[in-house]
Amino acid sequence: MTRRVSLLWLAVVVLSTASCKKPAPAEPAPALPSRSYSVTGMVMSVQPPQSQVVVKHEKIPGYMMAMTMPFLVRDTNALSGLIPGEEITFTMVVTADDAWIENIEKTGKAENILPAGAGIRIVRDVEPLEAGDPLPDYAFVSERGQAIRLSQFRGQALALSFLFTRCPVPTFCPLTARKLAQTQNQLLARPGGPTNWHILAITMDPGFDTPERLRQFGEIYGYLPEHWTFLTGELIDITALGEQFGLQFWNADGTVNHNLRTVVVDAGGLIRTNLAGNEWAVDALVHEVVRAAAAADNP
Repeated sequence: MTRRVSLLWLAVVVLSTASCKKPAPAEPAPALPSRSYSVTGMVMSVQPPQSQVVVKHEKIPGYMMAMTMPFLVRDTNALSGLIPGEEITFTMVVTADDAWIENIEKTGKAENILPAGAGIRIVRDVEPLEAGDPLPDYAFVSERGQAIRLSQFRGQALALSFLFTRCPVPTFCPLTARKLAQTQNQLLARPGGPTNWHILAITMDPGFDTPERLRQFGEIYGYLPEHWTFLTGELIDITALGEQFGLQFWNADGTVNHNLRTVVVDAGGLIRTNLAGNEWAVDALVHEVVRAAAAADNP
């Protein structure tokens, strides 16, 4: 009898110990592997304070079309001695949310590393737009195939930005899209916030970005058509508007010259803020849109 009681007590202890034992912590999810690409390009400008070099590069097979764009360089010593016009090779490293270049090597002067493209590009003679200037009235087509004029948004504050769907670099157009999505969601969640606001995302690649492609791109980022519209249209119009805001994105040879702009326009149709790049904080853009929505509509 004593032996049976002892065995029973031992079984209870074992079961209790097993039931109180904390589960082993879950293994952290493996980080997404980085990808590397070998690239050839021509130095356009060197920007040591920003740890950047602007490069006009050839097509990167399997990743990106030919572009002119700034690249982050983590080791700024690699920028020493680079001058515009030099041909270089480098390694582009891309992760899920970052990108930079390394292993920069000079190969000599660049003469024509890119294939001939569209040749001479017809542009409009436009004046730069400053804070307080009225937003020009350009015609576009929305992601749902509707004819759109910028004047239709009079009475609404606008956050107007530029991007394109086949820009794969996570720190450029994808980051802009993510920030615009966060801006949309914060404005919608703001207690007592304005309702007269709208986000406009204008493609820099109208030859590729059809309304359907833009709609699919917007859905990836959770866009809501009642507050966010994607626009395409004639390249000459997109170029003109972009250049008025300091955007440079299309070269005569058909490559994309890639910088970024996001502009806030108030409810009266006047420009308030022109944000260069996409380092701006979402909270700051939301604040600007809220202020812009309160502006009186003065035709």
